Amino acid sequence: MLEDAAGIRRVMLACGTVDLRKGIDGLAMIIGDKYGQNPFEKGTLFLFCGKRSDRCKGLLWMGTGFLLLYKRFEDGRLSWPRTTQEAAELTEEQYNYLMLGLNPLDPKIKDVDPKNIY
Repeated sequence: MLEDAAGIRRVMLACGTVDLRKGIDGLAMIIGDKYGQNPFEKGTLFLFCGKRSDRCKGLLWMGTGFLLLYKRFEDGRLSWPRTTQEAAELTEEQYNYLMLGLNPLDPKIKDVDPKNIY
C-alpha cells in the first residue's frame, strides 16, 4: 500500500545496526557517509534497524521533503542481517520477507522439532 502511494522503486537495507534515536538528518548523513548512497534519490526507501530487532525506521525522499517511517512489531522480531556494514538492495519479494520478520538476504524457515510441539 505504501509502495504505491509513495512511488517506491528501490528498497535499500542498511545492514548492521543503527542508533534509532537518530532523526531525518542523522539517518541521511549515515546514508551518505557510511553507505556511500544518495539520500535524495527519489523513490528509494532506506531501511534501518537498531540493536532491538522489534522495530525499524525508514527514510524516503519524496522530492519536496523526507518521509520518516517507523514500524514496531508487536509480536516477534526482525531477522536483520548484522554481519556486514554495507547497504543491500532488496527486491519486492525480499522486502515482503523482511516485513514478515524473515532475513531478506537469507530467508530460512526454522525447522520444527516434533518433540517440542507437544
